[in-house]
Amino acid sequence: MSIAAGFIGARLSQARRARAITAADLGDMTNVSSQSISKYENGHQTPRRDVVDRFVNVLHFPTQFFFRPVDETDQKPVFFRSKLSAQTISLDRAKVRLEWMKEIVDYLGEFFDFPDLSLPQTDLDQIDPLNITLDDIENLAISVRSQWGISSGPMTNCLEHIEESGILVSRIHVRAEKVDAFSQWSDKFGIPFMLLSRDKASAVRQRFDALHELCHILIHKNVTPSQLNNRATYKLLEKQADTFASYMLLPETDFLDELYSPTLDGMLSMKERWGVSVGAMIMRCKSLDLLDDASVKRMWMNYTRRGWRKGEPFDGKTEKETPYLMKRSFEMLIEAGVKTQDEITSDLPYPLDDLEEIAGLPTGSLGSTTRIRAEPKLKSSVISDDNVVTLFNRDKV
Repeated sequence: MSIAAGFIGARLSQARRARAITAADLGDMTNVSSQSISKYENGHQTPRRDVVDRFVNVLHFPTQFFFRPVDETDQKPVFFRSKLSAQTISLDRAKVRLEWMKEIVDYLGEFFDFPDLSLPQTDLDQIDPLNITLDDIENLAISVRSQWGISSGPMTNCLEHIEESGILVSRIHVRAEKVDAFSQWSDKFGIPFMLLSRDKASAVRQRFDALHELCHILIHKNVTPSQLNNRATYKLLEKQADTFASYMLLPETDFLDELYSPTLDGMLSMKERWGVSVGAMIMRCKSLDLLDDASVKRMWMNYTRRGWRKGEPFDGKTEKETPYLMKRSFEMLIEAGVKTQDEITSDLPYPLDDLEEIAGLPTGSLGSTTRIRAEPKLKSSVISDDNVVTLFNRDKV
């Protein structure tokens, strides 16, 4: 059997990590030693054609994926919400999709000009995070709301504003309970990328997550990997990002003007209009000194007693915001006849469900299988003119 010339070992590593399996597991599934898997991934050995076929069948990837060159990986750190409690294998799975997103954007860049980067000017990214104050963060939030034309009151169309600022956004199934969102500045593109989880987050939680990541993009772009891996520093960065999101969504004066009572029911009455969770309002009330520590503790106990830890009232009533730029780009390519579906999937040989998901396209848009629910079938013995129900009375003229 011939050697698979042109095989890219880094693609095998991506495919394996995308499926959240170890090299040993892949070896067991394909009857290939883990040592050989390692050599293939590191480019120290090239597999035979039949071995590549096994990878294709087990991992469910197009064959051409394993022969597609890989761009150099960005060196800037990836900010993961809830990184400390997430498993490495889950983070790796998410990182692979971030790399694919960049490759997809690179492909679309051959045909489209995306919005120029127009983020608010700030020098906080030049300051050691340890020296950033709450006043600094609040002033930044005020500046961003002003640049986005949000003079007062609730903030709407969060993702629309973020994309208009030149940030590329996608929503994926992270399949990691402890990872809600993540972002990274790209060395190659010179712009930030943001990915949000589709898994469990409500619409209000997703809005908060997106603004949390925006804070990382605005003021933490020069944080080093070693700083990010420091537990105390990481917690500080996360707290700053949460504070920024809270200030963006609940500006002090406007929030206090409408909060008739700092109680769970008082906050719940504001949830739909403001697009903010009751949990976030509790923390905002604490930051504004409306509630002392003892009151906050009692409120969280009551919050838990009501069962809101698993989901707050109205969580399913508000529709999640969706990214637009990549989705519309693919639609325009097809509508204008620039590319067919088959040409796109040939140019971008990722698993179809992943490609559609990263791009924000409905399932089946590029040819993936749409799941059809099982249905009962009428027995042939009951299918007759006498047994068929009609809405029309045939006796009438």
